[in-house]
Amino acid sequence: MVHSIQAALAPSAPSVWLDLVLILEAFLYLRGWTRLRLSRVNIVPAWRAASFLLGLLFIWVAVGSPLAAFDEQLLTVHMAQHLLLMTVAPALILLGAPLMPLLHGLPRYFMQIFLAPLLRYPPMQRLGRLLSSPAVCWLAATAALVGWHVPSVFTLALQSEGWHIVEHSSFLAAGFLFWWPVIQPWPSASREPRWFILLYLFLATLPCDILSGYLSFCDRVVYPVYLNTPRPFGISALADQQCAGALMWSCITILYLLPAAMLTMQLLTTRTSLADAAPQAELQGIAVPQRDSQGLEAV
Repeated sequence: MVHSIQAALAPSAPSVWLDLVLILEAFLYLRGWTRLRLSRVNIVPAWRAASFLLGLLFIWVAVGSPLAAFDEQLLTVHMAQHLLLMTVAPALILLGAPLMPLLHGLPRYFMQIFLAPLLRYPPMQRLGRLLSSPAVCWLAATAALVGWHVPSVFTLALQSEGWHIVEHSSFLAAGFLFWWPVIQPWPSASREPRWFILLYLFLATLPCDILSGYLSFCDRVVYPVYLNTPRPFGISALADQQCAGALMWSCITILYLLPAAMLTMQLLTTRTSLADAAPQAELQGIAVPQRDSQGLEAV
């Protein structure tokens, strides 16, 4: 067991490149954020900057830290990686309102010559609207979750370094897509009523609950590759699988319930404010905006 732990803690070449990329992203974000603050444009408060950096840190913990190598020996660690890459890190990064600071952190000539024309290109704008639609985001997240947990695909990613990188990249990309309609970072604007996100989050829990329940209550090891690996900390493969399923179920329940509860409170507060303002506005002869059945404002 000692040798397996030492091998897991040994640094690898992909982790070094990941460290450099994360450091570069943090540098560009802080550079742009500082420029905005110095120009008295306080549109990105400090807590958002901290959220962005914390998201980058969780990416490093998932796939760049020495303990990440234990995913080849423990399904629980592998599941923790998936949760960090697909659920925790993307949400924190998007809460950091990343586009504005990153754009101001890039060199000006790069923005003017390459990035600005690309962002104004009509096909790119149409692609962005398509990828940010809730249906596409939900399908992408569900496909990544279900697809990579098929035993044969899971084993392929675990035994191939290249496919392992593809797996992690797809989880991270699917995580950004999933959280985009929920968080709506600048410059996106919601085209659906906000109550629709409650249904969106509820439907997202279903495939997670099915998978986590299957892993938790199955009486056999779903991924036989873990039967032939060293077992650190003396945990059996079946117990490890049950822990992974319980971890997934508990984390997804909490992490999806939290924004749903916050959104519900926001919607109820908005409706209460409109209801309280109506009598006073009517006395003053002011038309109060009303919301139709689709959540759109109508006068």
